[in-house]
This record gives sequence, structure tokens and C-alpha cells, in this order.
Amino acid sequence: MRLSARTLPVSGVGMALMTDEGPAGTVAASDDGALQLEELQFTLGQGPCVDASRTGRPVLAPDLAVTSRQTWPQFGAGADAAGLRAVFALPLQVGGIRLGVLDLYRDTAGELSREELTGALSFADAATHLLLDLQAQDTARRMPPPHALEVLDDRAEVHQATGVVSVRAGVSPAQALALLRARAYAEGRPIGHLAGDVLDGVVALGGDDDHD
Repeated sequence: MRLSARTLPVSGVGMALMTDEGPAGTVAASDDGALQLEELQFTLGQGPCVDASRTGRPVLAPDLAVTSRQTWPQFGAGADAAGLRAVFALPLQVGGIRLGVLDLYRDTAGELSREELTGALSFADAATHLLLDLQAQDTARRMPPPHALEVLDDRAEVHQATGVVSVRAGVSPAQALALLRARAYAEGRPIGHLAGDVLDGVVALGGDDDHD
């Protein structure tokens, strides 16, 4: 990630795993700002990363002050607070199989030139092969890199916590996930952390004391 951030005209780079339901977790980030926005999109289920995965096409937002106002208002507010002004989200996929998204962040507004976009797509291709390698390692029952394990753990905890909230609140899994995302966003922390608290009984989201 740091190599692509140095080579391309961007301030930060993030890579996220994706599923048909949306972001599954951050695989890597070049710096704290990129990591913050990757986690924010995971928490919100909203942002250029989500749209790029859903459509299978690059989402280029050279000026977030304009784009995010109508498209991703909450993500835009987070990007502004982090001092980032543009984002370019490139889907990582093989055929119809969605693997993830490579997000390129920049602290100044402006479009990528044709040459810069070509370079970014080359990095996206390399990132796709990286994710395929991680999947191959998992299939062969070899240990993936530690951070990949953390991503899978977070995803599993969110899934389990969604089930807990669904039962407690008497709502559908989709509505329960929305409750988790709203609470995590309101508290300004990653949804994976909130999910862990729900499973540990620290937070009774969906229970009678949810609004205490």
C-alpha cells in the first residue's frame, strides 16, 4: 500500500474486502487517514468503495465537496474531517466474482490524468492477484497474514452480533445490521469494535436498555 501511495499522485491508499452485502473489512491501508475512511465505509455501508463493488466499475470522485454532498453525505463529512478531498475507488474482481476494492485518496481535489489512471488500474490488477493469493492460502489451510485474520474475525463478529440484535429487537438481519451501523457511526468507532461489545454483553443493542 505504501508503494502505491508513493508511486501514484495520491495521499493514501486503502484496500477492502467486499461481499454482496457490502464492505467486509479493511485488508491494508497506507496510513491512519486511509484506514479511518476504509473503516468508516465499512461502518456506514456507504461510500465510493461500496458503489465500486456494487457496480463493478471504477468510481472516480475528484472533488468530494461536490460529489459527497448528494451521494455520500456521511462519508463526505468523514473525509473532510480527515483532510481528504478526492477518492478514486477501483473494483478488484475476476469476471463476476467480487473480491474487494482499491481506494486511492488525495488531499487535493483534481482528476487523475489518463496516464495516472492507467497506473492506478495496474496497481488494482496487482491487488486483485494479492487477494486471490490470500484466498488460495486459506483454501490450502495455510495461515494468511495476521491482518487478514483480523479482517475475517471482525467480519465474523459483525455477522454474529447482527444475529443477536435481530433476535433482541425482533427485526430482520438487514435492519439489525443497520442498527449496528447507526450506533457505531454515532459513537465514532468501527463497527467491528461495537460488534465485539454486543457479543461480550457490554452493549445491549436492541434490548430494553438500548437508549440508556
